[in-house]
Order: sequence, then structure tokens, then C-alpha cells
Amino acid sequence: MIIRKRLAAGACALLAALAAGTAPANAADGPSKNSPKVELVLDVSGSMRARDVDGQSRMAAAQQAFNEVIDAVPDDVRLGIRTLGANYPGDDKELGCKDSKQLYPVGPVNRTEAKAAVATLRPTGWTPIGYALRGADADLDVGGGTRRIVLITDGEDSCGQPDPCDVARELAAKGTHLTVDTLGLAHDDKTREQLSCIAEATGGTYTTVTHTKELSGRIKQLVRRAADPVETPKATQGAAECAKAPELGAGLYTDRSAFGQHRWYRVKVTPGQELRTSVSVGADRAVDPDYGVLVRAVDDSGRELVRGTDAGSGRTDVMSAGLRYPIAEGKKGEDKQARTVCLEVSHSFSAPASVKRDPGLPVELAVDLVDAPDDPSDLAAFGLGRGWVLLVVLAVTGLIAGLLWGWLSRWRVSVWRTN
Repeated sequence: MIIRKRLAAGACALLAALAAGTAPANAADGPSKNSPKVELVLDVSGSMRARDVDGQSRMAAAQQAFNEVIDAVPDDVRLGIRTLGANYPGDDKELGCKDSKQLYPVGPVNRTEAKAAVATLRPTGWTPIGYALRGADADLDVGGGTRRIVLITDGEDSCGQPDPCDVARELAAKGTHLTVDTLGLAHDDKTREQLSCIAEATGGTYTTVTHTKELSGRIKQLVRRAADPVETPKATQGAAECAKAPELGAGLYTDRSAFGQHRWYRVKVTPGQELRTSVSVGADRAVDPDYGVLVRAVDDSGRELVRGTDAGSGRTDVMSAGLRYPIAEGKKGEDKQARTVCLEVSHSFSAPASVKRDPGLPVELAVDLVDAPDDPSDLAAFGLGRGWVLLVVLAVTGLIAGLLWGWLSRWRVSVWRTN
């Protein structure tokens, strides 16, 4: 009997030791403080009762899709759920337009608890999209890791204030790299226009969905995209002149540029390197049909080295321009210190007086430093920004053409006199 008790005690001790040893490993496998964060924002307004998604209500389709998404959330993603229009059923607009609450906190997902919370939802009230976006931004906090909001709704904002597009621009201007993706269960033009505006302002995507499988598949895709993000741009702030401009290294940067504003940045380029820069300016609001983008490289004395431009007319979401500027590697004994190249970014976007000016249009600047070409006649050295080369070619061509024309004219006159 004593032996049996000792064996049982030993087995219990062994199991406890194994549990203690495996617990930290499981915890380590879960999301860390730098893991990507995603919050699903679901419209639970009264219009979600409509039965036009695979023979069931929009609410039922959304709940089914959410259950599938919760089962498929990657282990390293922190997920949260927020609702809008889920609690207040009355007609008081002031109360209805503040009806947005967090249903499930952003963090490691307990699938049973998350599904139970989603199952309690019933279509109820208003559609305060702008208010819900601000709440979701606060839920995600800043901290580490990428931040993404996935908004699912069947209609446009029913409150008007705050305007969802203005809120999206406001969140994008904070420089926290928040992305808002929108999914529309309705197909009217107003809803499509508003959801597209929200997505474009933050670099997200807009998708119209008509079936439950499309809805769950798209949400899963966006959650996976958060788990495997592309390079996150660094926020910077250009200056009004080169002397006060921030110094940038190779990388991807974001900024904001108001209408008619010029932004300056500085880059150190060592002899033997080639500077490659591209700039994109996004039209995240209604703009006039004619526009252009300019990026110039200037030395510290103000002399233009090279420029890149692009222009167009009609509707556009983004305009881009780029340039290349190599510095030949110096000979032995020559100064090989890095040179300062000033980059000026400007655009000719304009907008009607009714369009809000703040914040400015989003700017994305890519800077790369590579080895300069060995051949000094490379196009980057003589084809971009070296206008004197073209001038010399035109002058020589004109001189030769003039001499030939003069010789032919004298020959014709002499022949005419002879005849």
C-alpha cells in the first residue's frame, strides 16, 4: 500500500513538473507585445435584418463569417471585436450616434468566449461609423506591431458627425500606420463611395461582398495580411527649406503635404553611390482634374542636379515620380566624403473650396542608395537632369544644318547665274 501511494505521489509530481515545463512554452508561442493587432468593427444596426445574403439575414451571415474567422486567426495575431449600433434601439440621434462598444478586447483569442460574444448580437440601432473608427483606434493603442481595422457594414454612416472620411484622414495623419479595410454588404453608390474614401485615406482596401463565403474569405485574408505585413514606412516631417530638412537614410517614409506646399528632405550620398528616389502623393479626397508631382535633387548650393515629374488629368488615386543621381567614385587622393543632396517634393493638386485642407495629402517617399554605374555615360548621369548635354547636341546639329543649308543656297545661286 505504501509503495502504491509513493508511486501515485511520484506520478503526480511528474505530471506537475511537465505542466510547469510546458506552460511557458505555450505562453511563448502566443502573441507578444509586438505582435500585429487587428480589430473587426461590425455594423449591428437595424438594416442588418435584411435577408439578402444566401437566403439569410446580413447579421446571420456576418456571425457565421466571424465564427470561421475566429477559428482561423493566426496564433501570433491579437484580435479584438467592436460593434456599432448594437445597444440603443431608440430614436434619440445623440444617443444612437454614440452607440459603439468593444465586444471583445484586443489580445490573444479565446475562441469559445469570442464566439459566445458574437452569438449575442442582434440588429438594433444607428450606424455611427466615424465614432466607431475613433473607438477602434483607441482599442488598438499605439504600442508595437502593425495596426489594422476591418470595417464590415451594410450602409453609409447615418450620423454625419464626425464624418467617417474626415476621421480616416485624421487617424492616418497621426502617423501610427493604421490601416482601415472596408467591406460593404450593400451595393448602393453612396455606401461604396464612403467606404472607398475611408480605405483610400489610410492605404486600405474596399471590397463589396454578396455571399457568406466571400465575407469570411476576405476577412481571413486581411487578418493574415496583418500577420505578414510589408515594410512599415517611418513617419517623417519635411521642412520648408533644405537647411532645416530632416536627414533620411535608405528606407520608406511617410509625410503629409498641404495644397501648394513644398517639402524638403536631405540625403547623404558617398562618391561611388547612386541615389534612387521615388515619391507618391495620394488623392484621399475630391480634387480638381489637373494635377502633377515633382521631385528635385539639389546640391547644398541650390544648383539643380536632376528632377523627376509626372502629370495628368481626370480621376486618380495616386501620382508618382522618381529620379536617379549617381556620384562617380573619386580617384585616389581625392575627397571621398559624403555629399548632401537636398530633395524637394511638391505637387500641383488643387481642390474646390468646399474640400477640407487639413490634414494635407499623404506623401510616401522611398529612398535607396546603390552602387553607382561604372560607365560614366550611363543614362542616369547624362540623360536625367543634365540639360546642357541636350543643349550642346542641339547646338552642334543646328550649326551643321546651317552650314549645309548655306552651301546649298550658294550653289543654287551660282547655277542660276550661269544659266
